[in-house]
Amino acid sequence: MNENQNMPDLAIAKKLGLTEDEFDRILEIMGRHPNFTELSIFAVMWSEHCSYKNSIKYLKTLPNKGKHLLVEAGEENAGLVDIGDGLGCAFKIESHNHPSAIEPYQGAATGVGGIHRDIFTMGARPIAALNSLRFGDVERPHTRHLVRGVVKGIGDYGNCLGVPTIGGEVYFNDCYNQNILVNAMSVGTVKEGDTVSAIADGPGNPIFIVGSATGKDGIHGATFASADLSEDSVDDLPAVQVGDPFQEKLLLEASLEAIQTGSIVGMQDMGAAGITCSTSEMSAKSGTGMKINLDKVPTRQDNMEPFEILLSESQERMLIVCKKGEEEKLLKVFDKWDLECEEIGEVTDNGHVEFWHKGKIVADVPADPLVLGGGAPVYDREYEEATYYSQLIDYTEDRIDAPTDYVSAAKNLMTSPSLVSKRWIYEQYDHTVRINNMGTNQASDAAVIRVKGTSKALAMSVDCNSDFVYADPYIGGMIAVSEAARNVVCSGAQPVAITNCLNFGNPYNKEVYWQFVHVIKGMSEACRRFETPVTGGNVSFYNQTELDGKVEPVKPTPVIGMLGILEHTDDYLTSSFRNEGDLIVMIGKEIFDLNNSQYLSWHHGITDSKAPYFSLEDEYDVQQTVYEANKLKLLESAHDISDGGLFTNLLESCLENNMGAKITYNPPVRMDSFLFGESQSRIIVSIKPENLDKLHNISNQNSVPIQQIGIVEKSSILVNEIDFGPVSEWKELYNDLLGKKLEQ
Repeated sequence: MNENQNMPDLAIAKKLGLTEDEFDRILEIMGRHPNFTELSIFAVMWSEHCSYKNSIKYLKTLPNKGKHLLVEAGEENAGLVDIGDGLGCAFKIESHNHPSAIEPYQGAATGVGGIHRDIFTMGARPIAALNSLRFGDVERPHTRHLVRGVVKGIGDYGNCLGVPTIGGEVYFNDCYNQNILVNAMSVGTVKEGDTVSAIADGPGNPIFIVGSATGKDGIHGATFASADLSEDSVDDLPAVQVGDPFQEKLLLEASLEAIQTGSIVGMQDMGAAGITCSTSEMSAKSGTGMKINLDKVPTRQDNMEPFEILLSESQERMLIVCKKGEEEKLLKVFDKWDLECEEIGEVTDNGHVEFWHKGKIVADVPADPLVLGGGAPVYDREYEEATYYSQLIDYTEDRIDAPTDYVSAAKNLMTSPSLVSKRWIYEQYDHTVRINNMGTNQASDAAVIRVKGTSKALAMSVDCNSDFVYADPYIGGMIAVSEAARNVVCSGAQPVAITNCLNFGNPYNKEVYWQFVHVIKGMSEACRRFETPVTGGNVSFYNQTELDGKVEPVKPTPVIGMLGILEHTDDYLTSSFRNEGDLIVMIGKEIFDLNNSQYLSWHHGITDSKAPYFSLEDEYDVQQTVYEANKLKLLESAHDISDGGLFTNLLESCLENNMGAKITYNPPVRMDSFLFGESQSRIIVSIKPENLDKLHNISNQNSVPIQQIGIVEKSSILVNEIDFGPVSEWKELYNDLLGKKLEQ
């Protein structure tokens, strides 16, 4: 050990994000006083971002077994699902919130790059990308700056990499004014037998670092992600990584080719905590150790300190354990792709990760205590019901005035940036590359992509209504899973598994932790009902901003990434009305709840309402009815009633094919409840008249009520005596509003 290094004290440990108890525990584990490099290793590996120390107790209660799963949650870099035909699907969603809030372009770009690496590190080729984005008030110049930077970062990286961005969601709410949310999802396919694990088996096997050189960008990035944003967070800009999508494209192709040589024992992406994380996690997983020579690590800057090399989160890097004696095979592949591939150490059998620099050992730490499931701390934080919860109001229609002009009310609703088209955003993404996106010509509620070489397709959706979750974390957690499944079913697919990105405020805030605990309970219940186990994901705490001494957490935002399988591409179901004369049918109970609707908040300025009506059993039965009806080819379209209620549903169903709708149904409620309420578990389908009796038979078998409410016509939307005018006029407002605002 380098005797010249000063031994850090508790004050230094706290500056690194460790608590006094954690510092004492490190002393006990080490049996001596750690040096600064060793303490930095513990600090980053025990950060919330790497260790999940404040969430793992409840994450373990999520269902993680299912007939389609090839690995359980946490076993690999991403979830892996059997999709048949000798193929697996690897998929995962993760956050890059804090970096994107500070430097939106690089923050979003490196979020995309990192999640794709998690997929191809396993041997899968990424075939699709999705994202879930949350921003603040779009009228604020800073918000528009963040949106433009994030969108360009996502677009530039994905477009260069050649992976289509085919789906996502974008919401605007004041709670995200400073701390935006940028969640990125990647989906890939892999042949049976071609997967690679993040292991370090075989003492004596050589260890290689491949890809980009290591720089000072991203140092302590994991620690940065495990702390609150403040007015001074811009000073943490070096914690934001810098991406190079062209380098990643080379790394993707080289990695997949190197796997085919059979020379790779294990491989892991260098994401959070860089070399520190990959060496310790791979060693702990195999019960081995590593001896690493930091002098061999290619660096971008001269004279980098050992802790800088170890904690750097420079992008486009992988750690590979190679079979001894087969080094030349590996070197040949990476030389072909003009990528650095340097041998930096070997696997050992002592359970320690040892780091050497200039002939001296600068850190010697046992691997297992560093990682989740080993000796990393696990906490069960105190929680208490949020004070606002008991004060929420049930807004029945008699509590608010009915609009004097429903057309004007609907047009006002269509000025909400969360409801209108996001085409200004998604048109900057290449969604047609590789020509497998089935939504290119006719969109569906979920993104659907063909699986080459088969008749199958994969459906995927990212969903969360944070307003619902805030109003009732338990119900909101169930709704998030249910809506994701509903969108997948409306595309014709069977939901099979989820990944998740759980975005919350500070876990030391008892009310925030209460939200987290109850969201997990709701998610668990819904996942069990739909038989969609959790394959993995990401927890992102500390999403809040401190301004002028006041701390404001974001609304709890547990984003669900749902994967579904279409056994045949012929099962693909779109969301748009197609034929004049088709019947418009509502599947689900006639409950028209105004609570927490966009109409209530945007049109009336009411933000203290309860969550809308929801029943998990109703939801399951409605989805089964739609799935079964589509398998029998009874449906022309399907679109769920969600944000904006029935009117938004009808408008979106009309726009793509320039159709109209004539609604001739007298609801048992006032017209604004009927048109704008957001009760869950309802889906609007269009069918040919001769199929109505067959649909009734299926709905009766599932005890699901259905109601014919209208007919597909041309050009206009009419609801009883209300003429909402030509669809063409709504199309301009719907498609152009957000773009005009963002270009101000």
